[in-house]
Amino acid sequence: MAEAAKGRGARSNATGRYERHVQDVFDDGWTSEDVEPAQLRTQLTPEYARTIIARNTSPDIGFDRSINPYKGCEHGCIYCYARPSHAWMGLSPGLDFESRIFFKPEGARLLEQELANPRYRCKRIHIGGNTDPYQPVERDLNATRAILEVLERFSHPFSIITKSVLIARDADILGPMGRRGLASAFVSITTLDRGLARAMEPRASTPAKRLEAIRRLTDAGVPVGVGFAPVIPGLNDHEMEAVLEAASKAGATSAMYVTLRLPLEIKDLFREWLSDARPDRAARVMSLIRQTRGGRDYDPDWSQRMKGTGPIADLLAMRFKAAIKRYGLDAPRYQLDETQFKVPPEFRPQLELF
Repeated sequence: MAEAAKGRGARSNATGRYERHVQDVFDDGWTSEDVEPAQLRTQLTPEYARTIIARNTSPDIGFDRSINPYKGCEHGCIYCYARPSHAWMGLSPGLDFESRIFFKPEGARLLEQELANPRYRCKRIHIGGNTDPYQPVERDLNATRAILEVLERFSHPFSIITKSVLIARDADILGPMGRRGLASAFVSITTLDRGLARAMEPRASTPAKRLEAIRRLTDAGVPVGVGFAPVIPGLNDHEMEAVLEAASKAGATSAMYVTLRLPLEIKDLFREWLSDARPDRAARVMSLIRQTRGGRDYDPDWSQRMKGTGPIADLLAMRFKAAIKRYGLDAPRYQLDETQFKVPPEFRPQLELF
């Protein structure tokens, strides 16, 4: 299956967990070994949602509202915690997740409506909390760009996270808003090893391009942080200090990390990928992961699911704390200004003009 998934992260496309019928692909012996598998093309589907702002009450997430311009993500990161959400639409968290992408063409209009509602109360909106707002299809669709333009008109504070240098395209919006205390950005860098990045995150920007994004955003006036996420014991954890140092040199002023999470279908997808991409260390990596999760592949407990528990998790926390202090990434969390929010005149009730 690895050959058929060339350029993709997942090695399979198992049926979603909510489906009654399970499809299983197998070799019936009739396929010629000389025939190249067909290239898996990305399919785009518009989603006409009723609202654009999603809300959550998770105690371990630092925001209560977010916007995701896309469902599914072409970056194909094998470890992506959003993969299981594709099963809600009757699709596979495997190859479907990275090749069947849903976008919201009415996103900007819906956002205008929600922000202009007299009952709306301003609070930071996080963009990209589930899937990447700057995945490759954004170059043509501009769904994220349209949302930023609305936030700019309303002077609404927001944070945004990505693995793509494409974010620098919107420095003309992010820069001025950053200087006004209305925008901040995080760039996720999991490794400086281009080969490992290519294997884990096949369609995301290279590590060098992500550092370039930090530099360009910083130069534009945007407060930028770096996310070393996920930390995968035995695979990329040894790069923590190097990634943080490189990001600091590029202009980042804050940092965060998350230990690998393997809920639902992700555990099987990750194991399958690991056995294919890094067979020499697959057993050791899975053993170390379980040591951070109480002997299981994953522990969903709210109090520790982001960092894990046990000696390995404790060591990662100590290393991170020392590194951010050493590289000047321990600045206080950047507070965005919620007092500047203002509904533009064209969205106010007509009577307000008198």
